[in-house]
Amino acid sequence: MTAESVTRCCIAGGGPAGMMLGLLLARAGIDVVVLEKHGDFLRDFRGDTIHPSTLELMHELGALDEFLALPHQEVRGLSAHVGGQVVPIADFTHLPTRCRFLAIMPQWDFLNFLASRARARYRAFQLWMSAEVTEPIEEDGRIVGVRAVTERGPKEVRADLVVAADGRRSAVRAKAGLAVEEFGAPMDVLWFRLSRHPDDPAETMGYFDRGRILVMINRGDYWQFGYVIPKGRIDEIRAAGIEALRERLAATAPYLRDRVAELGGWDHTSLLTVQVDRLARWYRPGLLCIGDAAHAMSPVGGVGINLAVQDAVAAAKPAGRAAGRRSRHARGPRERAAPPRVAHARHPVAPAPGPEADRGASAERREPDPTGAAAHTPRAVPVPAAHPRPPGRPRRAARAHRVARGPRVTPALSVRRPRERQTGAGRDRREEWAPSRGDC
Repeated sequence: MTAESVTRCCIAGGGPAGMMLGLLLARAGIDVVVLEKHGDFLRDFRGDTIHPSTLELMHELGALDEFLALPHQEVRGLSAHVGGQVVPIADFTHLPTRCRFLAIMPQWDFLNFLASRARARYRAFQLWMSAEVTEPIEEDGRIVGVRAVTERGPKEVRADLVVAADGRRSAVRAKAGLAVEEFGAPMDVLWFRLSRHPDDPAETMGYFDRGRILVMINRGDYWQFGYVIPKGRIDEIRAAGIEALRERLAATAPYLRDRVAELGGWDHTSLLTVQVDRLARWYRPGLLCIGDAAHAMSPVGGVGINLAVQDAVAAAKPAGRAAGRRSRHARGPRERAAPPRVAHARHPVAPAPGPEADRGASAERREPDPTGAAAHTPRAVPVPAAHPRPPGRPRRAARAHRVARGPRVTPALSVRRPRERQTGAGRDRREEWAPSRGDC
């Protein structure tokens, strides 16, 4: 017999998107159940780059100091070795945020932090581990809950809103019949680790040479490597033998030659099959998709966690208002379509959407939003007068530019601070600060 539970919101998936949304909804007093199929969060080689925008959100939640007390590395700049030359890529020290750095933290620590904080502070929060969502429950064309397999047997969870945050292979998304736009990616990534010596370079970096791309992430006492390989060529690389991979590593970064033997075999590596896609429509009656279930991202730039968190923040706002409490942490769900579109369009391995995709997006905006979020969607922040739309730029591109503007990352929150300006009448007037093109 299948047991049944009832709640306001049921979230399938306990990744960054699902856990952050669960915390925010419980914080607003909304009963929420998060179902995570694994028994813990301990899975290696997952996204672990926490951007300054996400750290700013942690500050606004009053959790930043506690969060940064966890083991992590702070990256204030990025550089690359291109053909033997060191090229600076990014400098985060000028950002108008409290944390002017990337925090490199194992994703399981990030998720455990969110889970423990939500459990300790909010009675409305429930997290079910070892609970795998298998399919949504549909009645009269509306999603009204999910079916799950748990340690105590099959269960049904009935909810006013179901959120699919169960990743790029989302079972909820597939069973709900939502159309996916595939963009493809010409690469996969082989992850592994080697020890780090005290005289090694300190910064996280990348090596780019003819036919080779190697990313090195400083983990304190070891390096985490991302070795980029052509799409679908892993069998050929394995057939060449582990010694061939070791030799390529030593040729790319010579100071690694004394430790490449630590890579004992292929079982010491993990393959990430890169996937870049997004849903044409993120919702249907009773269902909303966020995170990788709505838009799978490439690992380049480490944007995955941060876009997932932004999705959660956006989804929490209309739900918070529905509960009679106004949340200041987000924009409406429809506005969340813009940052992934911008990232996909700019991404070096994914082509920009063509005219057909744009027409589809326009049709999507005209459809009614059955989640009720559209009625609460605030208008977008206008582009300051100092930055008019460049001549000849299409209006759609100008909107994308407006959303993507900022400190080299798409901010989850509008980071603004007041400044004094002398008016013509000699009075002080407070105006909103926004980064200029020089700041960005």
